[in-house]
Amino acid sequence: MVFLILLLTGLASGIVGALIGLGGGVILVPVLLFLSSSVSLFPDLSPQQIVGLSVVMMIFTGLSSTIAYMKVGTVDYRSGFIFFLGSAPGTILGAFVNRSLDVPSFQLYFGLLLVFLSLLLLLRNRLKAVSWFVDHGKKQSFYDRKTDQEYVYGYPIWFALALTFFIGFASGLFGIGGGSILVPAMILLFLFPPHVAVGTSMLMVFLSAIVNSITHISLGNVPWIYTLAIIPSAYIGAKIGARLNRSIKSETLVVVLRLALLLLGLRSIYEGIFSS
Repeated sequence: MVFLILLLTGLASGIVGALIGLGGGVILVPVLLFLSSSVSLFPDLSPQQIVGLSVVMMIFTGLSSTIAYMKVGTVDYRSGFIFFLGSAPGTILGAFVNRSLDVPSFQLYFGLLLVFLSLLLLLRNRLKAVSWFVDHGKKQSFYDRKTDQEYVYGYPIWFALALTFFIGFASGLFGIGGGSILVPAMILLFLFPPHVAVGTSMLMVFLSAIVNSITHISLGNVPWIYTLAIIPSAYIGAKIGARLNRSIKSETLVVVLRLALLLLGLRSIYEGIFSS
């Protein structure tokens, strides 16, 4: 029963993470945190171990998604590696800061992050795109054959490095992939085509997860029995999600996801404040 729940959680994390470009951790971590603290289904899992499990899983979901997006030509390799250079040191710092958080503190701060991500998903299609970053950075172009539309996008490298360092820090601290923050920023600030934003984000998630995992493994934060059980379904889920990304509109899923993140976030904040 326990491993069936792990398999289903990994599958859902992989599908949703690849479909929207989140990386999967933003699904896996709150679900396991809930199952371990409220339901006591995984009472031996600490927040640090949940984060360690999540970042190792993201190596495989990120790899699976990146390969799928490479095949359809929606990965900007130059941008992906630039974003990785910014995020990698952030993940290391976040992993070390993670060690100092007790359960109530982790739940409080993680809950605040989930509420922020929920609001970001709510507003990302309502905010007006900003052209300043494109005008002050190196411009690139992408022609989308499906929509017969050409996109011009770009960004100042210094800003991209600063932004992805912050995203990497959040990833190392909370076990999220970073795509939940990066994808909206790429679309609204850098004017990336949506499909290229998701594909490029998954490349950064994959590369950053390697560094992130090495750090958490060295800190003893990876519960290998649970991790090895969840990897296969998460990998398969990521392949499914990447395939669905090109064929369906993900807005309905986003509506459900932002409501779930809001509820999980508020619950986590409550637990963080009122737990003994």
